[in-house]
Amino acid sequence: MRRYHHRYPVLPVVAWLLLGFFPVDAAAQQDQQPAIRFVGNPDPAPDFKLTGLDGKPVSLADSKGKVILLNFWATWCGPCRAEIYDLIGLQAKYKDGFQILSLIVDDDDAAAIKTVVAKYGINYPVALAPNDIRIQYGGIAALPTSFLLDTEGRIVQKHEGLHNPMLYELEVRSLLGLPIGNVKVETFNDTGQIFIKNAVRATELPGVDLSKLAPEQKIVALHKFNAEGCTCGCQYTLAQCRIYDRNCQISKGATEKIIAALSGVPYVPAAAAVPPPPAQPTSSRSPEKPPE
Repeated sequence: MRRYHHRYPVLPVVAWLLLGFFPVDAAAQQDQQPAIRFVGNPDPAPDFKLTGLDGKPVSLADSKGKVILLNFWATWCGPCRAEIYDLIGLQAKYKDGFQILSLIVDDDDAAAIKTVVAKYGINYPVALAPNDIRIQYGGIAALPTSFLLDTEGRIVQKHEGLHNPMLYELEVRSLLGLPIGNVKVETFNDTGQIFIKNAVRATELPGVDLSKLAPEQKIVALHKFNAEGCTCGCQYTLAQCRIYDRNCQISKGATEKIIAALSGVPYVPAAAAVPPPPAQPTSSRSPEKPPE
């Protein structure tokens, strides 16, 4: 069963400072300088050839040389619909060097989708995303999920959930070489945040406490996390599953067992670690008669 999560990340107030919505003194503004982040070692985005709802071809190659926002969504997803008008505005504003490609997941009613597209007046290509494309892009655990591609067709950022449209605009402007004001551009290494296969680069994993291990033991643990598969049905390694679904108790328990074996500390499942509630005293009295 495919698991989707609706996430509502909140863009920090510092981003609003950029456009002067909240007056601050110079010192405070310097301390809270807004920043956008891109992958420093980006991988090429998997290309595809689809047919849009309008019958025209949809592919990354058709927008070569442009900044691309690849948006995975569904018509039944409230947060997905909430961002449509912002995406429409972004497409219209930067149409010369920017292209949004919209891929529908888990919704094969073409007539219903066309109704939604017409209702909102979507001005960018919309196509149905087959399962193989979703897998190539990491399974799409949350909706909406958007991948930002630079002009060389490499994925430099991934966003899950509903975001402030200003964030997208700052990123697009930066990739197009347009002014972005007093905003820093930072880089980070992809350790599974963008492509799940890059989890092998991770030195930390969500919900995994490696603090009890010596440095050499930590290396062994990470190797095991990337070598052993999770049995929850995700078909990922333990490391990949922790990144893909941090709520998975199976991968969490498996990683804890590995850490316990390496550290020499007996493994105690989380459920067993919680003491049972105290027993309630019994009474031989008959239940009181309820009031009439």
